[in-house]
Amino acid sequence: MPWVETESASFHARHESGDAEAAGRLLHELERFRTRLEQLFEIVPGEVTVVIHPRSAMLTLANPWLPLARALSAPAGRRYFAGTFAPREIHVLAPAELERRASGSAGSREALLLSPLHEYAHLVVGANNPALPPPFTPAAFARYVRETWLSEGSAVYLSGQAPHMRAAVVRRLREGGRPSFPPRSRDALVLGGTVFSLLERERGPQACVGLALTGRLEEVFGRSFAEIGREWLAYVEAFSAA
Repeated sequence: MPWVETESASFHARHESGDAEAAGRLLHELERFRTRLEQLFEIVPGEVTVVIHPRSAMLTLANPWLPLARALSAPAGRRYFAGTFAPREIHVLAPAELERRASGSAGSREALLLSPLHEYAHLVVGANNPALPPPFTPAAFARYVRETWLSEGSAVYLSGQAPHMRAAVVRRLREGGRPSFPPRSRDALVLGGTVFSLLERERGPQACVGLALTGRLEEVFGRSFAEIGREWLAYVEAFSAA
């Protein structure tokens, strides 16, 4: 099918002609998400290009490092690598392809359908926290590697994926043993959002914004690193008992 373009106030989508209706709905969802983030962040990028890929193979061709990122992730998180981001641009899978990618686990479909919001959240966090990408400067990439949990966790939290990742968290705990705090890069996509969920429960959404902007765990939680780590581990392990 030929590629065509669809526009909204803040986004410009490129997609196959057969995905025009889905692209319109996606841009409407992104506009609503952007409006919500305007209440939380000083800078909320506009004029963003959204490249909608109808098949996973096409997303991989456009982003050849993506298979490596999946391979380095814990198995529970690999299917959720469903998009990428760069300055003023996100690459995402079409909604129909995201649905095909979902497992039969509770929440998998819902989490995957929020992937475009996840990628846009990266742009917002990076625009307000110069230490994190985009752009992928050497310094920003080095910090992303060191603190993948912060970048991916904030995107999972802000996009609304966190409540839908419980089954993936339980699988990670079953297959990978006791996790480190904060989560290592391998666990960042699955477990990073749980740090923010715990913080929201205790301190509210604005504290989560503060964490995304600074990464200062002790400051935003208001207690020692060791205390936070113990409470977080108990919080995550309780998922298996629920």
